[in-house]
Amino acid sequence: MNEQKINTLWTHLHWLSVLAQQGSYTAAAARLGVSKAAMSQRIAELERAAKVTLVQRTTRSLRLTEAGQRLVDDTRAAFEQIEQSFAQVRDLAEQPGGLLRVTAPVAFARQQLVPLLADFLKNYPDVRIELDLSDRLSALATEGFDLAIRHTARPPDTHVAWALCDTESVLVATRAYLRKQGEPQTPADLQAHNCLHYPRSQDTPAWTFEPREGGGAASETRERVTVPVNGNLAANNSEALREAALTGAGIALLPDFSAQAALRQGKLVRVLPGWKPVGAFAETIYAIRPYAPHVPRAVAALVGHLRVGLAQGFGV
Repeated sequence: MNEQKINTLWTHLHWLSVLAQQGSYTAAAARLGVSKAAMSQRIAELERAAKVTLVQRTTRSLRLTEAGQRLVDDTRAAFEQIEQSFAQVRDLAEQPGGLLRVTAPVAFARQQLVPLLADFLKNYPDVRIELDLSDRLSALATEGFDLAIRHTARPPDTHVAWALCDTESVLVATRAYLRKQGEPQTPADLQAHNCLHYPRSQDTPAWTFEPREGGGAASETRERVTVPVNGNLAANNSEALREAALTGAGIALLPDFSAQAALRQGKLVRVLPGWKPVGAFAETIYAIRPYAPHVPRAVAALVGHLRVGLAQGFGV
């Protein structure tokens, strides 16, 4: 194969690396913004040029052959360097620009993040944001995300993490529910209530509390208390639990950013205010991205904007 022919295959090799990352023609085509047919054609052209099968396909799965994996492994560093170099050159522009792919939890994004992103885009008109709302923990590097917003206690060591704000868990209910069922005075009293909870495992759900500083009678003991709870609704989304609590269905344990508006409006009230729920949700919200020597200017600008916008937290 002559040099000119090899030079025409750089794009084909890049598409092969994206295919290896995404694991399917459909996902790889979506990542590159091309059709699935175009994706398949490029890989077929690369295989003809290499005179060897690079991708083994079945109706349900796809995997690289030894030759295909070797090509991907040998060219990965070069393509990563090209991407970083281009990002650095693009950042020489005075105004941040380009596409940012951001993933964030559903409830937090809907309630807190989207308004901040709207303001950011007004200030940076050359930036475009593609927002993925998902409670699934995405693999940032392989799925092509520039930034993830995460409610976590421990960011991955292989990533860069910026703390955006503190957050806490709150126990809430409507006044009508508490008038009808009685207001708990201690964590143990929760066992007599319908507790709307986030499913964590197949084990019996339990909530853990510690007394707050200045929490009155609760402050007499400094020990944590774990209480098994029962309820007729479990949901892996804090908005769903909040909406159920707003109907008077029971007592819900929520992150404060989900309860903030309803508490301020008086639609929900705190339960057991002298006790602090612990371990239910993480206490810090981070912006996270895979480690790279260069942080694109648009990413840095967005992180700074979010830090300012979230600086006050979600306390009521």
